[in-house]
Amino acid sequence: MESQLKDLRIDRSRRRSEDPSPWAVRWIIAGVTLFAVLGLARFIYGKMNAATEVEIVRVRAAVPLANGAGAVILNATGYIIAAHKIELASKVVGKVASIGVEKGDRVKTGQVLVRLEDDEYRARMLESQGQLETLKARLAEAEHGSRPEEIAKARADVEQARADQENARVTLDRARGLVQDKVMAKQVLDDAQARYDGAVAKVMSLERAYELVRLGPRKEQIDALRAQVNQAQGTLNYSQVQLDNTVIRAPIDGTILERNVEQGEFVTTGFVGDKGAKGYVVSIADLHDLEVELDINQNDFAKLNATQPGIVTTDAYPDRKYQGLIHEISPEANRQKATVQVKVKVTNPDAYLRPEMNASVAFFSKEKPASDTQSESKPIVTVPASAVRDNGVFVVLGGKAIRRSVKVAGTTAQGVQITDGLIGGEDVVSNPPADLKDGQRVRAKA
Repeated sequence: MESQLKDLRIDRSRRRSEDPSPWAVRWIIAGVTLFAVLGLARFIYGKMNAATEVEIVRVRAAVPLANGAGAVILNATGYIIAAHKIELASKVVGKVASIGVEKGDRVKTGQVLVRLEDDEYRARMLESQGQLETLKARLAEAEHGSRPEEIAKARADVEQARADQENARVTLDRARGLVQDKVMAKQVLDDAQARYDGAVAKVMSLERAYELVRLGPRKEQIDALRAQVNQAQGTLNYSQVQLDNTVIRAPIDGTILERNVEQGEFVTTGFVGDKGAKGYVVSIADLHDLEVELDINQNDFAKLNATQPGIVTTDAYPDRKYQGLIHEISPEANRQKATVQVKVKVTNPDAYLRPEMNASVAFFSKEKPASDTQSESKPIVTVPASAVRDNGVFVVLGGKAIRRSVKVAGTTAQGVQITDGLIGGEDVVSNPPADLKDGQRVRAKA
C-alpha cells in the first residue's frame, strides 16, 4: 500500500515545468482586449452611422407646355367631375318591374332604362277614355238636333191635345146650356170648365215642347257639353302621360354612373327615407363633358382670369395631357378655406378620364415667350414648403440624403415652385430634421 500511495503523490516539480509562461498570458490578455475594443468600436460606429428616419415624398414636374405657350403661373390640384351629372328620378310612384342597364353601360337618348308596374295607370287611362267617348256622343246628339221622328211625335202630341181641347169646349158649352135650362146641376158646369182649362194648358205646354224639339238644344248647352268633352280629353291625356311615365328613358347620351334600384323596389316622388322608397333610379352623365374642380388660394386667385388656359394631368396617367380652359368661377369665396372654387373644362377628354380622379392643372400665361430659350425652359417642380431649407433640399439617393441647391420661383397653395435643381421624379425629404447633414444615411418612416 505504501508503494501505491507514493505513486499517487503530486509531482510539484513537474507542475512548475508545465505552467504557461508570462508572455503567453500577456498575449491572451492582449487578444481579448483587442477583440473587446473592436466590438465596442463597431457598436459606436453603427450608432453614429445609423439611418435617420425621415418623411419622403416623390415630386413630379409640371406638364411641359405646348410650343408657343407662356410660362406657368400657377399649379393647382383638384378632382375631375362630370359637368352635368343627372340623378334620374321617376315622375310617378310604383314598383320596379324591370331594369335594362347596369353600372358603366353607355346609353343613347330615349333608351329604356327602367320600367315600373303599369296595371293601375293603364286601368285609369281606360276609364278616362270611356268617359270621353260618352261625352262625345252626347255632344254629337246635341249638335245634330232632334230627329224627324221626334219632331213628328211632338207635332202629333200637339194635335191630340188640341182635339181634346175642342172636345172639352163642346162639353163645356153643352153643360152651360143644360145648367141654364136647369136640367143639370151647376157642379157639372164647373167640372166641364175645369176639364176645358186643363186641355187649354196642355195644348200650350205641348206647343212649347214641340217648338223646343223643332229648334233643338240651346247654344249654351252645346258649349257646356263641348267643355265637358275637353275636360275629359285632358283627363285622358294626363292618364296617358302617367302611363308613359312608368317607362323611364335616358334623357341624354351618356354613361350610367350608379344604379340605385333593384327589381321589386318601390320608387316614390316624395320624401325618401334611408331604408324606404328610392327617390331616383339611376345617375347618368356625359363623360365627354368633364371638368376639373379646383380650390384656388385667395393669394393666387389674382393670377387667373375667366378664360385662363391650362394643361390637365391625372395621378393615374401622368403621361397623358389634356387641354383645359377656365369656364366657371364661383361668385363667392370659401371663408373657412380662404379659397375660391374654379372649374376648368377639359376640351379633349377621352376614356382614360373618370369622375372623382385626382387631377392637376398647370395654368400658363397667354403671352408667348420672348425667345426659343425661354420656351424650352426647365420644368417647374412643386415641393412641400417644409422641404426647402436655405435654398436647398435633401434628395434621397442610395439611402443617403444628398443636399441639392434649388431656385425657388414662388409659393402656391400646393407648395413651393422650383425652377432649377429638380427635374421631377426625385425622392425629397419633406421635413428634414435640423441636424440632417449632406450624405447622412436616411430611411423612410414606416
